[in-house]
Amino acid sequence: MAYYPEKIPLSAKSMTLLRKLLRENPRLDRIYKKSAGIEQVREKIREWAEEVLSENSYAQKYYKGDDAGYEIFKKLRWQDFSAIRILDYLDNAGRQFPNPYLGGKNTINEPFCVIWHGIKTGTGGAKPLFFEDMINLFRQLTGQLPQDIPERERVEKWMNRWSHGLEPEIVEERKENRERIIRILVNNIESCEPGESKYVFENDMTFEQKVDKVRQWWDDYNFHLRFAVRSPRLLNELLDYSLDLETQKLLEKAEKKGIPFFVNPYYLSLLSTKADAFHVGSDMAIRHYVIYSKTLIDQFGNIEAWEKEDKVKPGKPNAAGWILPSHRNIHRRYPEVAIMIPDTMGRACGGLCVSCQRMYDFQRGNLNFDLDSLRPSRAWGKRLRKLMDYFENDSQLRDILITGGDALMSMDSSLEDILNEVYNMAVRKREANKSRPEGSKYAEIQRIRLGTRLLAYLPQRVTPELAEKLRNFREKAARAGIKQFVIQAHFESPMEVTPETKIAVERLLSAGWIVTNQLVFTSAASRRGHTAMLRKVLNDIGVITYYTFSVKGFQENTFNYATNARAVQEQVEEKRIGKLPEELNEEVDSLPEEPVKIPEKVWEIRKKAGIPFLATDRNVINLPAVGKSLTFRTIGITRFGRRILEFDHDNQRWHSPIINKMGKVTIIESKPVGEYINQLEEMGEDINEYLSVWGYSIGETEPLASLFEYPGYEFKKTEELTNLKI
Repeated sequence: MAYYPEKIPLSAKSMTLLRKLLRENPRLDRIYKKSAGIEQVREKIREWAEEVLSENSYAQKYYKGDDAGYEIFKKLRWQDFSAIRILDYLDNAGRQFPNPYLGGKNTINEPFCVIWHGIKTGTGGAKPLFFEDMINLFRQLTGQLPQDIPERERVEKWMNRWSHGLEPEIVEERKENRERIIRILVNNIESCEPGESKYVFENDMTFEQKVDKVRQWWDDYNFHLRFAVRSPRLLNELLDYSLDLETQKLLEKAEKKGIPFFVNPYYLSLLSTKADAFHVGSDMAIRHYVIYSKTLIDQFGNIEAWEKEDKVKPGKPNAAGWILPSHRNIHRRYPEVAIMIPDTMGRACGGLCVSCQRMYDFQRGNLNFDLDSLRPSRAWGKRLRKLMDYFENDSQLRDILITGGDALMSMDSSLEDILNEVYNMAVRKREANKSRPEGSKYAEIQRIRLGTRLLAYLPQRVTPELAEKLRNFREKAARAGIKQFVIQAHFESPMEVTPETKIAVERLLSAGWIVTNQLVFTSAASRRGHTAMLRKVLNDIGVITYYTFSVKGFQENTFNYATNARAVQEQVEEKRIGKLPEELNEEVDSLPEEPVKIPEKVWEIRKKAGIPFLATDRNVINLPAVGKSLTFRTIGITRFGRRILEFDHDNQRWHSPIINKMGKVTIIESKPVGEYINQLEEMGEDINEYLSVWGYSIGETEPLASLFEYPGYEFKKTEELTNLKI
């Protein structure tokens, strides 16, 4: 069912902005005044855009699809972006798109028709944010909106606005936070029944002796899991009653609605309860990660799986065409990699991130924080071996990402069992290949990854004992042909990088595993210079950046959503100061050879290149189909100002052949660009620093850093795809 807004009158503000659009663009005003109908309007606007595009042959080829890719993308002029967007609006006029923000009704893409109705009858229903976007589109076309790419000094000035968790002042404040939290927890621990917990006090201990005891327990990660905050009342108490009344009411509503609540004391100690000028707003990105937004609370219970392949029925292929051995333990999109979620405490996390990509699984109870119930059952051992049979008998799998939840939430013994089974499977797969002829051999396991947020949430989890088990696995797995060992972390803010984090990373690097980071580009994390500072601080302790993800999801993530235009702006304007000269690529590629030396080597590479950080990550979004990409064109806009983006798959990696049937993927963004800018202003940002964001309407996925490529085989493997049904 389509939704026709022709009879909806414009508001006074919309009408004012419409007049402003015409006043700033006399040619557009003449087109609408002199045209006999909307078709003539479209024809004359097309002529205008083609005039601009004719000045750049590369842009003409790009628009027509005769040439594409990151290199030609870099040859587009600023005005070409607007001309291509206008032409794409015209080419897609009249197309209907299911709109999740209109209860599933279809949205008709008719931006120039909407303007026609506004001029002729004062109707069309367009909101002010629609007209703001159109005003800036034509400013870009006519040269009134500059691109304004900042120089390095300006980006570094933005970076220096953000504090990080290794600064002495921040470390001291967090010691104060820890003391406050410990003293409150002492009262909670006193209420425990004898035998309920190993964290009990001896008889006749004074209050200060109890406080000292809890200080000792603070370094035990199990203590933080045992006393994680599960209610908004306790959260506010531990934050020194610093939450405002509106936030408290929202969190109480979330609790009544059944949204899981789990924040450990260590992570809470990272949140500031002060408003000191020297780091005001620095903890906003992590604060927004633990305090639920109204849109998430309202939507919980009706959240849809964003990635279609997450919906799995036993025995039937998922959306990517893969037949899986379990509907809850294996997620798969690509031929070469699969995600494994074990039936252990790894189904939980050290906290619940509000933008969690698996919020759908928390909603249906597939993931939870009932830690005792998540201990592996006897049946898990058999199921684990069945999963290994799947990997062993698959012709193309060579990369296993063990995650959850969180891979490091599993107990040492559970994680060791999983890794041993992976090792045994890899050995069997290698042995089986000896009897297969050249050209028919199966892909052997080359990469093992552990996905975790505990390096940020609870770095105490990386104990010397865990590091030793990881070292032992790496040594024997390397002999079995596995070449890459990766801890895939998730840091959201430089304020999450603490002295405890530094120790954890050192232990992992000493165990022979490299540590990479995936960042979710939330609205708070997307503030100018914030991500660049995070890259720098992570590099300082030996962490290499891997992906920067745009927030995915529908209504539930509206608050934290930063538009894809901002992701492209960051990619083009801020990350460029971290791009490596080609002659240093080999030095970066050699980093995994001696992980323990990565901090020192990364410092040397940055010094040689004269750059503050290594921009080895790619900006992408997980598509609501199959795969991840930032290759898109803005082909339309709703009357509410939400842009309609059409994505192509990342052509730099191997996909399931089902994408040939899927074609391009369309997304209606959950937030207009104008709403995003208004939110930045509320966060205290100077919106003049972001104005070029209006003009970023095209994206291209950056090339994958060679550091993250798979190693080659010494044999020719089969091209056959097993476990696939299209």
